[in-house]
Parts: sequence; C-alpha cells; structure tokens
Amino acid sequence: MIKAILIDDEVHCLDTLSMLVNDYCPEVQVMEQCVSAKKGLTAIDKYQPNLVFLDIEMPLMNGFELLEQFKEIPFSVIFTTSYDQYAIKAIRFSALDYLLKPIDPKELVVAVKKVEAHKTPPSTEQFRMLMDQIQHKGKGFTKIAVPTFEGFELIPVEQVIRCEADDNYTHLFLKNRNKVTACRTLKEMEEQLQDFSFFIRVHHRETLILSEKPFQKTHLLTGIVSMHG
Repeated sequence: MIKAILIDDEVHCLDTLSMLVNDYCPEVQVMEQCVSAKKGLTAIDKYQPNLVFLDIEMPLMNGFELLEQFKEIPFSVIFTTSYDQYAIKAIRFSALDYLLKPIDPKELVVAVKKVEAHKTPPSTEQFRMLMDQIQHKGKGFTKIAVPTFEGFELIPVEQVIRCEADDNYTHLFLKNRNKVTACRTLKEMEEQLQDFSFFIRVHHRETLILSEKPFQKTHLLTGIVSMHG
C-alpha cells in the first residue's frame, strides 16, 4: 500500500483528487488532505508518506518552497498544476512527474504506476536540479535527468547525439562515445526532449537525431538521416 498526502490550497481540487485516487488507484491510501504547505509539512512529519501529491501554486509557501524545507526528500512527488509552462519544463527535465488540472484519471493511473515501478523516491540530485532551474530561470535548460539501472544520471543535452528505442528502454549515444541506457521508452524520452528543436523523430528506426545546426534539408533513406547544411 502506498501512503499518500494530498496538498492543495483549493478544497475542491483536493476533494476531486481524493475521489479520483480512491476510484482509480486502490493501491494508494490517502492519509490526509492539506489545504496549505504548512499543514502539509505537519502531515508529512506525522505519516511519513511514500507519495505526496503537491500543488505548485499556493499562497505563503508554494510547492517548491515546501520541498526546500527538506535536506533529503524521502518520498515520491507528483506535482499537480494548472498550466505553468516554465515549471512544467523544469519538472520534465528533472524526470519528475506532474499532472495538469483538471486531472485526467488515465494520467493519474500512469503516474502512480511509475511511482510503484521505481520502488525508491527520486534522487536528491533530481530535486536539486529542479530547484536550480526554478530559481535561475534565465539560465535555460542544459541537462536532463535520465533514469538508468543504477539510478539517475544528469546528462548535458548538447552531449546527446542519438536516442534509439529498445523495447521499453532507450539507448542514448553521446559525443564522448559513451552509451547510456535509460529506463524509459523512446516516447517518454521524446517528451523530455521536445523543447529542443534540434531533435527530430525518424519513424523507420524510431530514433531521435541531434543536429548541430538547424536543418535546411533532411533526407530519410532506410532509416538513415542525411543532413545537408
């Protein structure tokens, strides 16, 4: 059983999420619903949850500021948010999960299944990466967090040459000739990289190719991409 805390300053959002969790995620036990980050901190200390559904936009203390209260974060987090483009980008690049309001039950189930599959909470490095991006918006995004068999690796995006599908895994080929196997499907990797315009999808071999400069022409031939500048 996954012990969960729900934190959101809007009561109707809490009630809706609680109902959806009860209806679609029987493996999750909601321990408490909290209408503020402060009450959320108290509930986390009391129940020691495995999972926290955390609203981002809250008065006095937002979701990110709540997480900053912890030196180590011993629980998984699923962020809930109305559309905040920058925050969503930062969450995605950190390989963390989020749900857009109004919450889709199917997306809720998928997010909870990911928590179950990972067994352990996200790494401290992932949360640090997220906080750094939120606090320094002007820096832009330079790294992605990639889940591997050994944990998570923070990889500079400019080092990625190609991503290749291998069933439910994806191989990332880097400029230094290393290969990193991500415990993610190519579709999931594509979502994480979608904000970089220099990645394209090649349907025949299900690969993503990195171009050093914008494409002028692309020619697909038996799964190989030729780039003519």
